[in-house]
Amino acid sequence: MKKVLTEKDVLRANKDGRREILLDADGVITPAAADTARRLGIVVKREGERFARLTRPVVATAEVAATISLGSDHAGLGLKEFLRTLLAGEGFRVVDRGAFDETPVDYPDIAVQVAQDVARRRAWRGIVIDGAGIGSAIVANKLPGIRAATCASVEAARSSREHNDANILALGSRMVDQETAAQIVRVWLTTDFGGGRHERRLKKIEKIERRYLRG
Repeated sequence: MKKVLTEKDVLRANKDGRREILLDADGVITPAAADTARRLGIVVKREGERFARLTRPVVATAEVAATISLGSDHAGLGLKEFLRTLLAGEGFRVVDRGAFDETPVDYPDIAVQVAQDVARRRAWRGIVIDGAGIGSAIVANKLPGIRAATCASVEAARSSREHNDANILALGSRMVDQETAAQIVRVWLTTDFGGGRHERRLKKIEKIERRYLRG
């Protein structure tokens, strides 16, 4: 087991044919190592990790590993507050980007803040909420490196992680009740990217993103 996992360690594991790396419970993984592990489909697990509940991910620092960026417009306020309490109870640090009351607010103003937190690695994952979950996902996906998925079922949430490595979850407060939303969030936070053929497709998405960013 390792205290600090580097990109060299991940490449060595891949060369040896290992698909899992065990990390100390309080260990960290460098950003380059995290990216390489995800691209190669290598799962990094912490010692004693339990998958029956929400678990903190293995990322660059302990603070980021425990951080979820959360935001909603006024329509999603109730669901946001419910999920904020849920996530905090599971030990996550929640960065609340609003809304903070029922005063009407435009969802792009909130969704872009959550997307920036994830894109700039200030948060491990992000959750955005509006009435349907569609508009916020559209906004988040404008930022490079963001893969936001609107999910109204557990099956969609699982697929967005296994197939698309989604790093932002978009929820519609008018589409799911609190119990369903909690189930979706739990599955979304504990499902690993599948790699394999999905990795090939993800690389094509990234290639398209780079091409059009260059103009």
